[in-house]
Amino acid sequence: MTRDSGPELETEETLEAQVTGTDSAIEDAVPSQPASPEGGGPAADGGPAPGGEPATAEKPSPGADASAEPPVLSVRGLHVAFRARHGRGRALAVDGVDLDIAPGEIVALVGESGCGKSTLARALTGLVVPTSGQVLHDGEPVSYKPRALKAYRRGVQLVLQDPTGALNPRRTVYEAVAEGLRIHGKSALGAFGDERAKVADALSRAGLRPPERFMALHPHQLSGGQRQRVVIAGALVLDPEVLVADEPVASLDASVRGEILKLLLDLRDAAGLSALVVTHDLGLAWNIADRVAVMYLGRVVETGTVEEVLTDPKHPYTKALLSVVAESGTEPVILSGETPDSAAIPAGCRFHPRCPLLASGEAERLGIADRCRTVDPAPPAAEGRHAACHAVAVPDTAA
Repeated sequence: MTRDSGPELETEETLEAQVTGTDSAIEDAVPSQPASPEGGGPAADGGPAPGGEPATAEKPSPGADASAEPPVLSVRGLHVAFRARHGRGRALAVDGVDLDIAPGEIVALVGESGCGKSTLARALTGLVVPTSGQVLHDGEPVSYKPRALKAYRRGVQLVLQDPTGALNPRRTVYEAVAEGLRIHGKSALGAFGDERAKVADALSRAGLRPPERFMALHPHQLSGGQRQRVVIAGALVLDPEVLVADEPVASLDASVRGEILKLLLDLRDAAGLSALVVTHDLGLAWNIADRVAVMYLGRVVETGTVEEVLTDPKHPYTKALLSVVAESGTEPVILSGETPDSAAIPAGCRFHPRCPLLASGEAERLGIADRCRTVDPAPPAAEGRHAACHAVAVPDTAA
């Protein structure tokens, strides 16, 4: 077809304050066995997934040869482990992830609840210290020393899922947006002469115009979409290179979701902003993303361009996710059982207890059933088209 276009660690308000660059201790968010310090309106509901024409306006393509540019943000061999419930063992929330985000690129990180998407997002913004592996910013490992981490957070900003929880009800819009400027000092003003002008510019870029109309308002006086725009303005005021948006439209009414998605695309086109969009909505990924990474039980299991992954999925988990989208045109695949506990990841392929290929006997026919149960597929590389499935390597198979 053609294309038109881990455990709860802090409240969302606390996360908002941390990611703007405060030097508050991060020990509360440090998982077990931390790394060394230097280790470093459009379609209202996200639009249809493959199988139906997207209802949004044509999505502009990223900058020319964006995939060939060095990544602005990447992770290599990233692991994040927490103490399991009752202190028994460790839960691997993120288990060996490689991922790149190029300048001006929007990457969608998709998967069901509990797969580690939000923990990975927190690791990218410095709210969680990796147990092992590295987060790289412009090719350099991120340092977790307070001063270095503060500078890093200025360039990599988090947009939280629930704008109501992210905004302090006692503060005005102006105070909420200006908080980051006050933390980072005069250097964050850039070419602007004063704080008020910078805040006004951020509100305008986030689509709140005229900005003076909103500055004195409190969160309860705004609509859900306006509150989310204020949260985005609070990130934009620091002129970041990357936005990490954790389910940015999940809590919004369908009527305003498309407006926020269009805003993210406009910011990418106008300022070359990169973004990692965490979502369980494949329709959203189809309409906004350049590349997709599918995550299951702490690991990315399939990567590729949005067209490759969503129109020709290779991993059976991706196929199952797509099959339940109304516009997919395929018979829904109902996975058996529940997602395994991240403190007891199955041997072999972590998806094998729920895999339709094993359940149907197809894996036995392909001669890979024993490998599925005993050999863990290598995690996909950060770039290119990959799927962590033994069936992909078998000739003449649709898996």
